[in-house]
Amino acid sequence: MQAWRVHENGEPGEVMRLDEVDRPTPGEGQLLLRVRAANINFPDALLCRGQYQVRPPLPFTPGVEICGETQDGRRVIATPALPHGGFAEYVVVDAATVLPAPEPLDDAEAAALHIGYQTGWFGLHRRARIQAGETLLVHAAAGGVGSAAVQLGKAAGATVIGVVGGPDKARVARELGCDLVIDRRTEDIVAKVKEATGGRGADVVYDPVGGDAYAKSVKCVAFEGRIVVVGFASGEIPSPGLNHALVKNYAILGLHWGLYNTKDPGAILACHEELTKLAAEGAVKPLVSERVAMKDAADAVQRVADGTTTGRVVVVPEGAAR
Repeated sequence: MQAWRVHENGEPGEVMRLDEVDRPTPGEGQLLLRVRAANINFPDALLCRGQYQVRPPLPFTPGVEICGETQDGRRVIATPALPHGGFAEYVVVDAATVLPAPEPLDDAEAAALHIGYQTGWFGLHRRARIQAGETLLVHAAAGGVGSAAVQLGKAAGATVIGVVGGPDKARVARELGCDLVIDRRTEDIVAKVKEATGGRGADVVYDPVGGDAYAKSVKCVAFEGRIVVVGFASGEIPSPGLNHALVKNYAILGLHWGLYNTKDPGAILACHEELTKLAAEGAVKPLVSERVAMKDAADAVQRVADGTTTGRVVVVPEGAAR
């Protein structure tokens, strides 16, 4: 079978190589899946660079979430176990972690529902305890992680302010349902948030960017607001001023969704049931901007790494790309 493999760490477009390898053999408690679609996540780029918290042995195949098909024809969502990731024709997964793919979603949409939406749901509901009527500020609102948070925020009854970079991403954020879109390249984030909230600020901030996005967030977070730290797509990890959190009375909440797989796996299943319900109602639907062929996966991962894409880019079999 074909599988993309990383033989040395570096930029995805330079180090990913399409190899011919043996089809994997499932062990006890595992399933062999045919990959129907593999969603590209920013961690895939970090894995290629050797900058992710998990560093699989070389060579490895990236691709941390897929929609696959079991040998008996069931369509499922799964997170392949590294070093044998999802940018391959077949993967082996732990049977206990497999979830049914929601019927209303096609393969590419189903592949994109899991990690980003689970992260958004846990971040907004379990960590920030968002309430209907509150204001949610989402950084990188047109991206894969941010777009999920926008939809989940609207589904929770929040007023959603999206921050983006550039007019094309601003258009996407509006289509996703943002009540207000701020272009960080041409507008003052802090002033716009305060103006929109009557000076109060955002009750919840969802930050997958770090760096300057975090610095702006602390200047426009509300009294008893909550900043959810999801990731550092900017490449800059901020150093919070805890004295500032004290005097402004806001909370800084970390979110590492992967920990729930071992700490509270039942919560992941319950979240999936909620996401499936929201998908059936049409309240959430992954924004798949591109479906790329297997042969173009390395270039697509590089573009996600560079931050030039919107929504989700998904690797699909030849013939399904568009």
